[in-house]
Amino acid sequence: MEYIRDYAMYTAIFGFFSFSWFGWAQENPKKSWRLYIGIASGVALLISLVGIYLSVTHWNSATALSDPGVFRNYLIFVVIEFLLAGIGAAGLLKTKRQDYVAPWIAFIVGIHFIWLKDIFQDASLYILAILLIGVSVGSLFIAKKLHVANSAITGIGSGIVLFGFAMYGLIRFLLA
Repeated sequence: MEYIRDYAMYTAIFGFFSFSWFGWAQENPKKSWRLYIGIASGVALLISLVGIYLSVTHWNSATALSDPGVFRNYLIFVVIEFLLAGIGAAGLLKTKRQDYVAPWIAFIVGIHFIWLKDIFQDASLYILAILLIGVSVGSLFIAKKLHVANSAITGIGSGIVLFGFAMYGLIRFLLA
């Protein structure tokens, strides 16, 4: 079954988090990247707003979260994700490894999409998971090579991946 509201929410949520990751990428990128990261962030925000509009105007459409048991599992996965991300980030900050916080968060977010595949009955979330995990690991090597903060590479990579999935959600919405 296709869940049109979920596709609208993909556009809203993935667009918003793309905007957020592009914002985090501005922590310490190369100066020549700042304008492009800012533009990408603005475009992601606009796509998120389109998704929010579509979500609100199709609020009563079908969603995988209509089943109370599914919604409960979704909330459990989100709480686990936030706890793991927060505990790991706190540990990294305490041990003065703050440059690893962004890759850690991207890694946990990637893992959480593996869990959400069954919630939303959407195998494309496996691809999203693999891409975000790849960005988190790859950023450690790329940032070092380019002499920028891990957050710059993690933010740009995660922002691009999430923007792609926001657009994919929009396309699926329009074709449903």
